[in-house]
Amino acid sequence: MDSIRVATGLGRGPRAQPELAATAVTRGLARAHIKSARSVILFLTHHFAGDPKPALRAAARAAGCTQITGCTAAGLLTDEEWVLDAPAAAAMVLAGPAFLDHVQKNDEDAVLSLAAPGDLSADWLDAGYRRVGAVAGDILGRGPFRVWTAGQVRREGRGEVALRGLQASLGASQGVRALTSPIEVAEVHGYDVLKLGHYPALNVLVQALPIGVREMDRIPLHLIMGGVTFGDPTTAIKEGRYRLNHIVAANMGDQSITFAQRLTRGERLFWAMRDTLAAERDMRATMDRTTLALNGRPDFALMFPCAGRGPHFYGDSDRDLDLLTHRFPGLPVIGIYGNGELGPLDEANHLYQYSTVLGLFRGSAPKAA
Repeated sequence: MDSIRVATGLGRGPRAQPELAATAVTRGLARAHIKSARSVILFLTHHFAGDPKPALRAAARAAGCTQITGCTAAGLLTDEEWVLDAPAAAAMVLAGPAFLDHVQKNDEDAVLSLAAPGDLSADWLDAGYRRVGAVAGDILGRGPFRVWTAGQVRREGRGEVALRGLQASLGASQGVRALTSPIEVAEVHGYDVLKLGHYPALNVLVQALPIGVREMDRIPLHLIMGGVTFGDPTTAIKEGRYRLNHIVAANMGDQSITFAQRLTRGERLFWAMRDTLAAERDMRATMDRTTLALNGRPDFALMFPCAGRGPHFYGDSDRDLDLLTHRFPGLPVIGIYGNGELGPLDEANHLYQYSTVLGLFRGSAPKAA
């Protein structure tokens, strides 16, 4: 069986010119030691969003194929470098038995999924196949953004392609520090949680905060969230079986907390806080789980960090990307920094926030780790 040929390339410059896309593809082909690609994943920075078509044509000519899928985004990354706030193009070229293809109903292969802000729907997200991807927006969901498949810009603002000839292992690192164990939601009204266990929800939150945070003039609610667990609550945090629910308001009158998503009585919720060290530990655990499920060394990876979790979060260094490339030296990696991450949770597709979704892929034929 032919082996997979895959590599990435990056093109950057002072202006958003089509040549950057051609440069990214050409460098990918050179690193893969091939003259043409069967498929290409191409990401462009938001500077191309006004009219990405010239860049798509330039990439197609360089690759010798029209099966090009991708989007514009606030920032992008490869195994060599990450780019934010500068015109750039990142390409991953695929040849051999691995390729991108139209999605079939109830597709069993992993599906690369991309959507522009405002074009993501629950019906689309809940399709019966495994999604890995991102919402192509900045941290505030602003700006014009474009999505393309088969080299054509999608009018509906979202696109999907199946990753054929590959085994896939998908995971997500939500990267928060748990402040409490899961507590039963005892009283709820609409979006307001009034009681956790026997105590007012706001009181439980304040008591759980680190002393330095508790003594601030105002609680930094943007760093704090609730984690709603699935399955056995005693192991849910360690195994990443939870979804994050963001706080909208803390209500002093009745000591309730207003959440972005409704909760129901009897669910289990723990208080959590965004933290760089916790995010690093969780990313390591996510890599461990996805690597174990893949049962071998990956041939390449797709990685989609939130724009609020990348270099700005870690202090001018993308620790998630560093951990992955250190774990697998020479591994081709490509992705974007988005405004929502698409990946698996509790045997369904989920829209994450402030997280990093990771997809590891290898050829279908068995290969030693």
